[in-house]
Amino acid sequence: MNGASREALAAARERLDALTDSTSVDAARLADELAAVTALLDREVSLRRVLTDPAQAGEAKAELVQRLLAAQVSGPAADLVSGMVRTRWSQSRDLVDALEELADTADLTAAQKDGTLDDVEDELFRFGRIVSGSTELRAALTDRTATASAKAALMHSLLGGRAKPGTERLVTRLVTAPRGRSLESGLESLSKLAADRRNRMVAVVTSAVPLSDIQKRRLGATLAKLYGRPMHLSLDVDPEVLGGIRVQVGDEVINGSIADRLEDAGRRMAS
Repeated sequence: MNGASREALAAARERLDALTDSTSVDAARLADELAAVTALLDREVSLRRVLTDPAQAGEAKAELVQRLLAAQVSGPAADLVSGMVRTRWSQSRDLVDALEELADTADLTAAQKDGTLDDVEDELFRFGRIVSGSTELRAALTDRTATASAKAALMHSLLGGRAKPGTERLVTRLVTAPRGRSLESGLESLSKLAADRRNRMVAVVTSAVPLSDIQKRRLGATLAKLYGRPMHLSLDVDPEVLGGIRVQVGDEVINGSIADRLEDAGRRMAS
C-alpha cells in the first residue's frame, strides 16, 4: 500500500488496538467478524468500489456499512469498518487487504491476551516447515477444486487438539481464503504480524544440531542488540549445515560457526 491507503491502514490499526485493549471486546470473535466482512467485500466488487469511492461522502458510506452489517456483526466490528470507509483509500482492493490484516491481528491479540502468542508464533513457523517438506500436503491445501469446507475439515484433522486454537483459526483462514497469496507467503505474513504484536523481529535460525538454552539466550540477546529490537527466534535443525549456523532476519542472512558467533556475541555484550 502507499499514499492514502497506508495512512488509512495505520489509523485502522490504532482503532483496532484501542478496541482490543478493552476487556469487554472478544478479540477472537472480532477476528471472525472482520474475516467475514473481508470475504463479503472480496466477493462483492461493486460494493467495495462504492465504499472506497472518494466522490461519496464518508458519513454516507459509514451509514451504508451500519445498515449492511448491523444485524450481521457486533457493534465494535461494525464501528471499526465504518471508520475505515470514512477514510480515503488509494485502491478499492486496499480496503479488503487491510480488513484481512486486521482480522489476523485480532486473532493474534486474542492469543497475546491468553498468553499463547509465543506458541502461536512457533506453530506457524513449524507448520510452514511441514508444508515446505511435503509436496502432497501442499497440493491438498492449495487444491483449487476442493471446497472451503473440505479444506477446513482437513485443517482441523491436522491441527485440532495439536495446536493452539489461534493457530488453527489463522491457518484455516489462509488455506480456505488465500485471496491470491501463495501458502508460503501467507504463512510468512502471519509470522511477521505475530512478531509485530510484541514489537519483535523474527530471526529464522538453522543449525546442524539443536541449540542449548544458553546458546539461544545469547544469540537472541546479540541479535536484539544488533537490530535494536526484541528478537523472536524461529528454530530449525538441518544436519547439512555441518556444525554451523545460519540466521536470516528479513532479507539479511548471517552465516558462521556456532562457536564463532557465540564468541562474537560475548564480545558484543561485553562492549
